[in-house]
Amino acid sequence: MSTLDRAKSLLDRLPPRMASAIIGGAGKIPKMRGILEAEYEAMLDAAPVVRSDADVPVHSRLPEAGLDRDEIISFVASLAEAEQGDWSDGYASGAVYHGNQEHVEFLNEVYALHSQSNPLHLDVWPSGMKFEAEVVAMTAGMLGAGAAAQHGDEIVGTVTSGGTESIIMAMKAYRDRAGIAKPEMVIPDSAHVAFDKAAAYFGYKQIRVPVRDDYRADADGMANAVTRRTVVIAGSAPGFPHGVIDPIPALSDMARERGVGFHTDACLGGFVLPWAERLGYEIPPFDFRLPGVTSMSADTHKYGYAAKGTSVVLYRGRDLRRHQFYVATEWPGGLYYSPTLAGSRPGGLVAAAWAALLAMGEDGYLRATASILTSGAAIRKGIEEIDGLYVLGDPLWVIAFGSEGVDIYEVMARMAERGWSLNGLHHPPAVHIAVTLRHTQPGVVERFLTDLSDAVDEARAGGGEATTGAAPMYGMAATFPARGAVNELMTRYIDRIYEINED
Repeated sequence: MSTLDRAKSLLDRLPPRMASAIIGGAGKIPKMRGILEAEYEAMLDAAPVVRSDADVPVHSRLPEAGLDRDEIISFVASLAEAEQGDWSDGYASGAVYHGNQEHVEFLNEVYALHSQSNPLHLDVWPSGMKFEAEVVAMTAGMLGAGAAAQHGDEIVGTVTSGGTESIIMAMKAYRDRAGIAKPEMVIPDSAHVAFDKAAAYFGYKQIRVPVRDDYRADADGMANAVTRRTVVIAGSAPGFPHGVIDPIPALSDMARERGVGFHTDACLGGFVLPWAERLGYEIPPFDFRLPGVTSMSADTHKYGYAAKGTSVVLYRGRDLRRHQFYVATEWPGGLYYSPTLAGSRPGGLVAAAWAALLAMGEDGYLRATASILTSGAAIRKGIEEIDGLYVLGDPLWVIAFGSEGVDIYEVMARMAERGWSLNGLHHPPAVHIAVTLRHTQPGVVERFLTDLSDAVDEARAGGGEATTGAAPMYGMAATFPARGAVNELMTRYIDRIYEINED
C-alpha cells in the first residue's frame, strides 16, 4: 500500500474539511512534502500525457530560416494521419460528431474561402454579419422562436467559440442585468462545469443542488435554494455526465414565478432533441416554447455538424442580450464594441457553421438523429446485458454506466488499451459514451460491446482495482477527501501538457 493509500484510508474517516486541513499542513513539513511530491509524480507517470506516434521533428525555438512549405504540410499530414483512425473508426466518445470525409472536405473548402475574414471588421467582411445572423436565426427557429413570437417575444443571440463561452456569456448577461453584489446561481449538481467557470470569472455564489435518484435535477430542492440574490437558475437538456434531460418545464415555471432568469443548457441536445421529438420520441418541452426559458445554449460544432469552434447563445429579447455586449467609448484607439468574449473572431468558422446548417437541412438532421438514437438504444441494451454493469438514469444517446464488483475506472483503462476514448465521471464513479454518427457505422456498436465485455472480465480477473492508465487518477479524484490535493494533481497534469517532449 502506497503512502497516499495509507493516508487516504486514514483521511476517509475524517470530515472533509479536517482532511483537507491535514493534507495542507502536511505539505508544509519538508519530509512530508517530499513524500507527497513523489506520490504526485508517480500518479502522473501512471497516466502520462499522450504524445503523437508520428515521426515529426520537435521545435522548441524558431528555425533560423523558414522551412519549406511542402515539408511543413507533410509534417501536419503525418500528425493528422496518425490520429485519423482513432476517431474516424468510431473509437471516441463525442469529439467528432459527423466526420464523413465528404462533409469534412466541404467544411474545409468553405473555411478556406473565409480563412482571413474577421467579424470584428464588418466593413471589410460584411459577409460575416450575414453568416452569424442567419446561424442565430436558424438555430432560434429550431428551438421555439416561432412559439415565442406568438406571445410577442423575439429570440435573439450570437455565435460564440463553443458551449463554454455560450454559458459564460449568458451568466454575464444575468449578472450585469441584476446589478447586485454577490449574485447567486442555482444549478443541479450535474450542470456543466462551464457554470463553475462563469461563477469564478464573474463573482457568483454558486448553489449546487443534488440531483434525484434518476440523475435529473430536483426541482423542489432547487426551489428551496432560491434566495433574494438568485439571478439565474439552470437545467440541462441533456446533462453532459448522465445524458438525462432535466425537468425543464417545472424548473422554468419555478424561475418565472420568482422573477428569475432561466437558462437551458442544450449544448449537447439542441440539435438532437427537436428532431427526436419529430421522430416520435417522448421529449418534454425544453426550449423557448416554455415562457420561463429566458436563454439557451446550443452547440453547432457538436450535433449541428459544423467545424470545431462554434456555438450559439440565445436570449428571450434584446434587452437581456445587450448585457452580454461590451462597448468602450473613451479608448484612444477609437470606438470599440465586442458582442462576445473575443475581439477578433475566426470568420471562417462562422461561415462553416452556416454552411453546415444549410447542407444538413431538416431532412439531414432527422436522418442523423434517427441513426444516433437507434445506435444509442443498442448500446444501452448491450451494456445492461453485461454482468456487473448498470446504466445510470434513462439516457437516449449519451450513455453513462457504472459497475458492481469491479472498478469502473479500471474498465475504462482496459477500454483505452483497446483504442477507446471514453469519458470518466465521478459522484458516482462512472464512464459514459456520447454516441455520434461515427458510431452508427456498420460494426461499431458490436465492437464496442464486445470490447466492453472483455474489459470487464479482465478488470474482474485482475482484482477489480484501478491500477492502469488514468484509472488511479480518476479513482483519487472521485474518492479522496482532500480536494486541494486533487486540485494540485490536476494542475500538475495541465503543466505537463505544455511540456515539450524532446524524444
